[in-house]
Amino acid sequence: MAMAAHEIEGMIRAALPDALVEITDLAGDGNHYAARVVSEKFRGLSRVKQHKAVYDALDGNMGGVLHALQLTTATP
Repeated sequence: MAMAAHEIEGMIRAALPDALVEITDLAGDGNHYAARVVSEKFRGLSRVKQHKAVYDALDGNMGGVLHALQLTTATP
């Protein structure tokens, strides 16, 4: 079972409505993605907390339906 890029983007945008989200399918298999997420909500948060916010947005799909996510986060 794989997860489509638009599903990942939608889940992240639902949790972080101001976010600029760019998803890249790294292997063409729907299981290995890179995501770049830019959000004002990351301001003042450590990189670990920024990444946790994105993983939380994925509602438990990370490590299950979504096998791998190379994550880059930033503030505008």
